[in-house]
Amino acid sequence: MISTTDIALMSKVLFATLLGRWAYLCNWTRPDAQYTCSLLAHAQKDPKPEHWKALKHLSHYLAGTRDMMLVYTPDPNTTELFTPYLDSDYMGVADSARSTSGMVMKMGTGAISWSSKLQPIVALSSTEAEYVAVCQAGQEVVWVRQFLEAVGYDMSAPTTMYVNNKSAVCVARNLEHQTRMKHIDVWWHWLRECVEKKVFKIEHIRTDEMPVDILTKALLRAKVETGHRMLGLARTFAELLD
Repeated sequence: MISTTDIALMSKVLFATLLGRWAYLCNWTRPDAQYTCSLLAHAQKDPKPEHWKALKHLSHYLAGTRDMMLVYTPDPNTTELFTPYLDSDYMGVADSARSTSGMVMKMGTGAISWSSKLQPIVALSSTEAEYVAVCQAGQEVVWVRQFLEAVGYDMSAPTTMYVNNKSAVCVARNLEHQTRMKHIDVWWHWLRECVEKKVFKIEHIRTDEMPVDILTKALLRAKVETGHRMLGLARTFAELLD
């Protein structure tokens, strides 16, 4: 239970104002802080001192990395125009048992779109959480494909979406695996229909090659720095190429 002292403290701080500033920044140029902003947004209606402490920590982190920027160069590892990566943190939010979906879309070496948000349902397995994350991101992929096609790009080939959960890949690809997740609302099986129509294809990727971890969970400093490179965040152009 929150104390009178804590209530007095929180009444004096501009929690929502400061969070709104960082959320705007994270939505446009700093995908590495998107997860923290998304998590703190759920405490916005009734913030506690620990939330204010976390927000100040985020402020110090952003101040210390203010010279970082998204750098875009050709990626020699792919021939596709853009590449989506999807991941989830199964039951990462203890009080609601909800999982967090993370998505990064890269064009060359830099991220062009990203998100970190709680899933609308309680997933019963890591496979289910990953499947929901891919389906959510798939809608963004369809929109980007339509936009690029409208401005003249050939989008006849399917877009490859990378996932690090082999079971979710199997469910998305193969109809015979539907019995594993037959309790899922039929809406989520829109994903399989898109795969069958070759709008996109689902491929497995190793966890150490997945740039989305930084959008689904808190990480140690070394992994945060690895996440920076994977997202295309650097202080200079040369730093990203080293």
